[in-house]
Amino acid sequence: MNLTKSDRLLLTLNKVLLVVVSLLVLLPLLYVFLSSFLQPNTLLNKGLMLSFSDFSLDGYTRLFADGTILRGFFNSVLYATGFTFVTVVVSILAGYTLSQDGLVGKKTIMIFFIVTMFFNGGLIPTYLLVRDLGMLNTVWAIILPNAISVWFIILARTYFKAIPNELKEAARIDGASDFMIFLKIILPLSKPIIFVLALYAFIGQWNAYFDAMIYLEDRELYPLQLVLRSILIQNEVQPGMIGDQMARAELQRISEMIKYSSIVIASLPLLIMYPFFQKYFEKGVMVGSLK
Repeated sequence: MNLTKSDRLLLTLNKVLLVVVSLLVLLPLLYVFLSSFLQPNTLLNKGLMLSFSDFSLDGYTRLFADGTILRGFFNSVLYATGFTFVTVVVSILAGYTLSQDGLVGKKTIMIFFIVTMFFNGGLIPTYLLVRDLGMLNTVWAIILPNAISVWFIILARTYFKAIPNELKEAARIDGASDFMIFLKIILPLSKPIIFVLALYAFIGQWNAYFDAMIYLEDRELYPLQLVLRSILIQNEVQPGMIGDQMARAELQRISEMIKYSSIVIASLPLLIMYPFFQKYFEKGVMVGSLK
């Protein structure tokens, strides 16, 4: 391919911009990661450094010794996994149904769904509904109330409408029922949208804490993000993380290391997931773009 001078200049500027954006993303991550191992005094006086003599595992040791972070971590895994499963199943089934040309009242149903994207009952009616259903202080209060996303249903519907009808017609000629068509033909072709919806739902629920703050009273049920909120925003380090009585300076040192260590632990699952799901991002973002 022959590139003009303006094309080469544009590509060079694009590469420089991508490098700058990458550094803006990576440097804070690197700072938090190294800070979780460095003594606060070393961090303040010398900045970030790779001298192993100044490294310490006190933050991680005290986090794992107390169990609060681990309990919140497993709670978040449970909530995010359950939420993702319900969201993806409902979105795929609703999206496929609404993509069928022969569905009676399809436009009316879509209007009803879209209205809920802009108008809702508000926090107090939602809280009263969750309370009357007996879900307060339970796992279901975190998983069910927001599990149905109209935006996800629209994405799934758009993806299914792009699948050629000839595939379904050929299956019907062979004697396949609607359920078998969906199970044997549509679902295997829907891996990109399933993975994209699952990733979006998992990340959204993993980072959420407001619903847990409203609906949960038992600290044993707190997700990781609510535990982090107590540590980072309210500056409440659990007594079990500190252990025995110590001087104020030592208490401050341990508290700072615990804060950075807890951020690393909370971010690690998402950093691990992204490389495996990255190949599905483009397909998910491009859903419906041609139309």
